[in-house]
Parts: sequence; C-alpha cells; structure tokens
Amino acid sequence: MILVILHAVLLAFGLIMPLGVQNIFIFQQGASHGTLRRAVPAVVTAAFCDTLLIVLAVSGVSVLILANVWFKTILLAVGVVFLLYMGWATWSSKPRAFEEQMAYSLKKQITFAASVSLMNPHAIMDTIGVIGTSSIAYSGYERLAFTLSCIAVSWSWFTFLALIGRMVGRLDSSVRIMTVLNKCSAVIIWAVAVMLLRSLFT
Repeated sequence: MILVILHAVLLAFGLIMPLGVQNIFIFQQGASHGTLRRAVPAVVTAAFCDTLLIVLAVSGVSVLILANVWFKTILLAVGVVFLLYMGWATWSSKPRAFEEQMAYSLKKQITFAASVSLMNPHAIMDTIGVIGTSSIAYSGYERLAFTLSCIAVSWSWFTFLALIGRMVGRLDSSVRIMTVLNKCSAVIIWAVAVMLLRSLFT
C-alpha cells in the first residue's frame, strides 16, 4: 500500500508542478491579496476541479467523453481562445495597478479558477492519459488509496502555491518581481496556446 501511495504522490507532483495557467493564477491570487485567506476561493476551486478530473479519469468516464472526435476538437478550440485571452490579460496588467487588477473578488476567483482548470485541454489530457491509465494497475483499496493520494497532492500543492505567492507579495511591495513574473507567465500561456493550436491541425 505504501508503494501505491508513493507512486500516486510522485505521479501527481510530476503532473501538477510544471508552471502552467492554473498554477500561475493561484500564485497571482496569493501574491495579490493582503491575506492568504482571501485567496482561499481560488485554491479550493482549483483543487475541487482537479479532484473532479482525477475521479473521472480513474473511473474511466473521461475516456469515453473524449473518444468523441468533435467534442475533443471543440474542447481544444475553446482552450486555445481562452489561453490567448488569459495571456493578453496577464501581459497587459499595469505594474502600479497590478494588485488591484489581479486581486480578484470571490466570484471572479471561482470563475477563473474553474475556467483554467476545466477549460485547459492540456491538463485534461494529462489527467486522463497519465493518472487514468496508471490507475488501471490497481483495484479495490489500492485504487482508492491511489486516487485519494493524487487528490491530496492537488489540495496541498495549491495551498502551498498560494502561500509562496503571498510571501513574494510581501517581499516585493513595489510589485517589481510580480511584474516580471507576469510577463513571463503570459509568454508561457501563449506558448501552451500555440501547442494546442498545432494539435488541432495534426
């Protein structure tokens, strides 16, 4: 059982740690708000969406959904448009108004966190292709332990990310660091959008 949990933890961390749209958004909310508590809606929403995707992947439901070619194509197209918009919004944030612009309200945090989690085809494919496929090796209590371990990693990681963001926000009151990170984040988001766009035509 310990090996199963270790496998799940390493696998989940390997998927969730690379810098992507979801991680960038959670980090920004942690850095932009005056207290970590105000970034909780973004953390909880992202973690809940990841939990949903993991459960669907392990149960095999997501594989059946993405077997539809038209659905997969629409998902990719919507994802590209959304990522292009997110990249523009991140890039165009003004340095002096960064905290005001990126410190989203509760409703906006939930909406954006759900969007970057559920409208990101790259993350969905990874969850299905890696976690879903890996879970096939287990059954019964082992599969349950595998699933819960993956979910625990998501919740822990997003909490940690928001906490690190808050620490950076406190260290850099002039927002210089966050401005540079913002520009770099926008470039990464656009790069992911280009990759998805290429996959539409291959």
